[in-house]
Amino acid sequence: MSEKIICLGKEFNSEEERREYFRNELRAKLPELKKIEGFPIGEDEDIINLSDPPYYTACPNPWLNAFIDEWEQEKESIAGRKKEFYVDSPYATDVSEGKNNPVYNAHSYHTKVPHPAIMRYILYYTQPGDIVLDGFAGTGMTAVAAQMCESPDLEVKQQIEVEWTKLFSSKPTWGLRKSICSDLSPIASLLATNFSGTEDLEVFDKQSKEILQEFKLKLGDVYSVKYKKEKCEVNFILYSDVYACSNCNEDIVYWGEIFDYKTDSDFEYAKCKKCNTNNDAGKLERKFKTVYDDYLGNTIQIKKSIPVQININYKGKNILVNCSDLDENYEEKVSKLKPSKYFPIVRMPEGDEARRNDRTGITHTHHFYSPENLYAISTLYDLASKYKYTFFGFFNTSWHATIMRRYNSGGGHRPKSGTLYIPSLSSVGNVYNIYENKLSQLRRFLFATRSFKEKNRIIETVSANSLGIKSNSVDYIFTDPPFGANIMYSELNFLWENWINVLTNIRTEAIENKTQKKGKLEYQELMLQCFIEFYRVLKPDRWMTVEFSNPSAAIWNSIQTALQKAGFVIANVSALDKKQGSINAYTTPTAVKQDLVISCYKPSDKFETTFKTENSDLGVWAFVSEHLKHLPIHLQKGNNTTSIIERSSKILHDRLITFYLMRGLPIPIDSKDFQEGLRQRFVERDGMYFTAEQAAEYDEKKAKAPQFVQLSFIVTNESDAIEWLKDRLRKQAQKYQDIMPDFRIATQSLRKGDTLPELQEILNENFIQEPDGRWRTPDPNEAKDREALRTKVLLKEFNGYVTAISQPRAKKLKEVRVEALRAGFKNCWEQKDFKTIVTLGDMIPQNILLEDEQLLMYYDIAKDRV
Repeated sequence: MSEKIICLGKEFNSEEERREYFRNELRAKLPELKKIEGFPIGEDEDIINLSDPPYYTACPNPWLNAFIDEWEQEKESIAGRKKEFYVDSPYATDVSEGKNNPVYNAHSYHTKVPHPAIMRYILYYTQPGDIVLDGFAGTGMTAVAAQMCESPDLEVKQQIEVEWTKLFSSKPTWGLRKSICSDLSPIASLLATNFSGTEDLEVFDKQSKEILQEFKLKLGDVYSVKYKKEKCEVNFILYSDVYACSNCNEDIVYWGEIFDYKTDSDFEYAKCKKCNTNNDAGKLERKFKTVYDDYLGNTIQIKKSIPVQININYKGKNILVNCSDLDENYEEKVSKLKPSKYFPIVRMPEGDEARRNDRTGITHTHHFYSPENLYAISTLYDLASKYKYTFFGFFNTSWHATIMRRYNSGGGHRPKSGTLYIPSLSSVGNVYNIYENKLSQLRRFLFATRSFKEKNRIIETVSANSLGIKSNSVDYIFTDPPFGANIMYSELNFLWENWINVLTNIRTEAIENKTQKKGKLEYQELMLQCFIEFYRVLKPDRWMTVEFSNPSAAIWNSIQTALQKAGFVIANVSALDKKQGSINAYTTPTAVKQDLVISCYKPSDKFETTFKTENSDLGVWAFVSEHLKHLPIHLQKGNNTTSIIERSSKILHDRLITFYLMRGLPIPIDSKDFQEGLRQRFVERDGMYFTAEQAAEYDEKKAKAPQFVQLSFIVTNESDAIEWLKDRLRKQAQKYQDIMPDFRIATQSLRKGDTLPELQEILNENFIQEPDGRWRTPDPNEAKDREALRTKVLLKEFNGYVTAISQPRAKKLKEVRVEALRAGFKNCWEQKDFKTIVTLGDMIPQNILLEDEQLLMYYDIAKDRV
């Protein structure tokens, strides 16, 4: 007798009975769920049939809070859980993790964080039974990581335990963490439920064998050709674009005539075989053919692409031969293939990426497949969709079966990541072989995840700004959100989502996209709404980790501004070098070259209450004390102690300003008084500030790695230049002529539109000149005088900008001094003159506004108050 299944307090005889019951419940709830932001585009029954409720829904999941209540009750019976569990400082150590593992290889996606990397964060910030959220879940690697904390791969477990022992003198607390994963994309959430679920291996083997046998039978001779009277299996076919001779219009085939397959590069000139003209290869025009599209029912013009080479298995060896050397006309043979099963025939949507191939006549979804592969993939869809994991393998196969698959003479043919790019030379693979390989990869994946259970993670399809989770209920958030215009997820997923007939609702898709009329500011607003939702559902005094991947400083500042405006306090920013697998302290947003890991926390209720009831001066130091507790104490690289930029007086002051601005409060202290207060109340070590207890720990750890490495400055603006000079003159007073050569070199990477005063002017405003001509850093009293003098100069310059833009027919300012804008915006904020901030913000170069954290924060909040 089979074991009864209990789900949310209800008893069922089988999983199918459970599924059917909750599908009916979901069907009844759809009218209300459709009111929620991010509800996908599709027919009700397609959404219902795709779902496996209550664990996974292809729409908002109405059972999330019921699971949260159940999981909270379960915590009480988990052995080893601490009643009081708080993490003071962020996980700020090196993470090195490759992508070659059975889970990562199971299915490709546009972006994916290896689950062992996420495991480290989950193990550090949570304890067994805790609830982890990922609101931009993609393929659900966070759900995978949460379950792997209970049943890790032995090698991964040993590696992490060695790291933990070295870093924390203890081993991590292994054990299951529960997870909630949501994504706006229906295909992403479907992939996530597959990645974080499992299947009995015997059942999967039986299903795979069945599907492969039927598929082979139905394909017949689609991937068979005759060569030298031998029947040979096709491995892949090279389809080459055809270009026109600029003189006589004769065909010039890309393979061999433009592309040199011996060197894997293009010729500079392509000689016409008919008229001998030497054509500039880079200027040749593509040839088109006029054909009748049976599926559209009309004549179309599409790029001319012909099969030129075919890789076959001939007498036990894989060889590449000319298609013209076959015993039959291959192009004629495959042109007769007509699919009898379902395949999508849909116009590619408007978008920045989706219609990139329109100019070549590839306008609809079926155009992405060659004739033989369209026949094969539609046949496979009809078979593979019978079972959960054979269907999972179908999606990866469908992507690799397109003409986007690029030829690589060294092997590893695959589409270009993050795009819908179709090359001039496509490697059209044997769909049976591709699918068989994907099923083999899935078997290794299912073995690795054999202990997974659907009930330990909940998947939903919804906008990240409308999660439907009750407030203060999540223990930790790890997320890898979309960043600006990096990847057009909904457009790339369109090919996949048309196979399931459920599409992404793009209204709140958090990307920068010209077609959707979403610029950097619109992107920032969308991210803000998502972070506000994350802040709402996260428990107080808990952490969120955000992975950031975009080379744009403007996008980085948009993310940072949105995080802080939502209420989070940033404690640590590190650069994640995936290639070398290291995390390095991050210094300047304009120097974003690597993936970043942002650690931020939601302040405790106690602190918020204390902050609001204290007078302004005590509130400043209450914030600093609380924030210092959340910062890493010691960072070591090799045998060296490295600087923690978040503990510098400048960054501490920046965080303070943001904290006050975000709450709509006047900033009660200037930079110099703040620095003096730091020196009086806290302990300074190597240019960093600590509480007395932290300083003792820092000293102890530094004694074991005594060589101190100061982070190098990349000077991109006046503020950086002042810090560069302070660092130099703090060590030794110097004359102007000694400073100038190095200063010129250091200031070569200035932002466009940002005016940097002359070195002499910067020295006069910020430093003290001795009688012998040497410049030094000022003492606290001198610094106050210098600050007052400098502020007066900066405000005068700022008022000049205000006057300039107030003139009739005033034009946008091409160049500005950012420090003057900062001083002026601060003054306007104190005077509650929000209109001037917004008006001037609209008239300065946009890159200056978006790439400066302080200016963007003032502008963004002032905009809400005008």
